[in-house]
Amino acid sequence: MGLFSFIKGQFIEVIEWTDNTNEIVHQFPVYDKAIKMGARLTVRESQAAIFLNEGQIADVFGPGTYTLSTQNMPVLTALKSWKYAFNSPFKADVYFVNTRNFTDQKWGTTNPIIMRDPEFGAIRMRGFGSYAFRVQDPALFLKEIFGTQSSFGSDQIGGYLKSVIVSGVSDLIGEAKIPIMDIAVQYDELSSALRTKLEPIFNAMGLSLSGFFIENISLPEEVEKMIDRKSSMSIAGNLDQYMKFQAAESLRDAANNPDSGLAGAGASLGAGMAMGQMFNQAMKPSADAVEPQSAATAHPASPVDTEPCAQCGHGLKASEKFCPECGTPRPEKKFCTECGGSLSSTMKFCPSCGNKV
Repeated sequence: MGLFSFIKGQFIEVIEWTDNTNEIVHQFPVYDKAIKMGARLTVRESQAAIFLNEGQIADVFGPGTYTLSTQNMPVLTALKSWKYAFNSPFKADVYFVNTRNFTDQKWGTTNPIIMRDPEFGAIRMRGFGSYAFRVQDPALFLKEIFGTQSSFGSDQIGGYLKSVIVSGVSDLIGEAKIPIMDIAVQYDELSSALRTKLEPIFNAMGLSLSGFFIENISLPEEVEKMIDRKSSMSIAGNLDQYMKFQAAESLRDAANNPDSGLAGAGASLGAGMAMGQMFNQAMKPSADAVEPQSAATAHPASPVDTEPCAQCGHGLKASEKFCPECGTPRPEKKFCTECGGSLSSTMKFCPSCGNKV
């Protein structure tokens, strides 16, 4: 092979990138090889090709097949001061930018967010979810984020995007003032509002936030236990039923304990009897309230009439003429002059007709 054939072989005639990685930006390996004028450039769907001249962005190509010439490289032609019909090889840095959607990107709060809830007061909560983004403006993305590295993956910008998202989540949820008990039904609305809020920040980097989802907002374990306990009491209906439920649960756990031996067997028998009584009582929740009334109706107790002692206030029975505490004589009974009703010594008006005594 002659020298001319060797030199000709160093000219790059086909420029393309078959994306089989998770890279956002890939530098085409030009190195010291020169690009042949008239070379074929292939830009696939969801790609963009950027030509740089000495670190300065020249021409940007969208999807399609191009034959490189001075006509379709106007910026590079001007920077190189080429004349038309130029047919010699040239050197340039070529970057392919992946403009497809990068989905299933995860976000989550590293530290709890302190919020004020109208029911529980100050609480700490965590949130996590997923988002998707794509390169909207390849040239702007190269200027603001990428620079001139040989390659750039989604993991290299993931940490920064996560910080932007968490900051927006904290701010929006704090402004929304949604009670934590109702926040689960607002996931879709919050996700849509957050996407609208964060989109301008992504656009400033040449990106587009193509999807955003809140998967869960969780509370500390102690707050979740408090909510569970409150729910259990609500299901039980009242404190009496809740205590019966708790006792039944404890008896069941004791009866099912395999390490309790004979004690466990006895507990099983006792638990069965006790639980039977409890469920019987649960089926008749008002029995306790009805029985005293029935007993009182069947055997009415004669009320003991007493009258306070004028000296010490001790209650005097009808048969007592003197106070057993201080010895003061029992006050004489008085009667209303209008209606004849019985009056105590301390009364100033008749409780039956209102006559002044």
